[in-house]
Amino acid sequence: MVRRIAHPVNARLDEHLPSDHKLSKVYRVGAGLTGLLLVAFGILGLIDQIGFFDTGGDRVLALNTNGALSVLSICIGLLLFVGMVIGGNFASTLNIVLGLAFIASGFVNLALLDTGLNFLAFEIQNVLFSFVVGVMLMWFGMYGRVGSALPHDNPYWRARNPQQAAREDRARAAALHGL
Repeated sequence: MVRRIAHPVNARLDEHLPSDHKLSKVYRVGAGLTGLLLVAFGILGLIDQIGFFDTGGDRVLALNTNGALSVLSICIGLLLFVGMVIGGNFASTLNIVLGLAFIASGFVNLALLDTGLNFLAFEIQNVLFSFVVGVMLMWFGMYGRVGSALPHDNPYWRARNPQQAAREDRARAAALHGL
C-alpha cells in the first residue's frame, strides 16, 4: 500500500536509460539554446560592469540584472549546454531539476521583490521569465519520460515493461514471418 502511494504510476524517472527518439534531439537542442541565451544574458550583464549585488535597475535584454545574477546565469547556462552535449538521462533529469529550480526561484523572488533581500535584483519581468523558462525546461526534460498512457513503442514504456515488450516483439516477428 505504501509503495502504491509513493509511486502511483509505478515509474521513476531514473530507472532506465532512454533509447533515442526522433524528437529527443529537438528537446535537447531547445534546452541547449536556452542555456546559450542565459550565457549571453550573463555576459552582457558583466560587460555593463554592474555592481555584484546592485539592485539599481540595470537592464539587459529587457530583464533587470546585477553581477550576481549575471554570473549565476552564465553558470546555469553552461550547465544546460553541457547537459545538451551529454544527452540521455543526464540531460533529461538535469532539465527537470533546473526547471523546478527556475519555478521555485520565481516564487521566492516574487516574495522578495520589494524587500531588502532581493539581492539578485529581480523585477516582475524576471519572475515571469523564470516561470516560463522553468516550465519549458521541465517540458524538455519530461518529454517521453512521464505519462500515464505511454504508447507501447515509446522507449520509456519498453524499458519499464521489458517482458511485455519482448512478448509483443515476438508476436510481431511471428506475424511477419507467417508463423
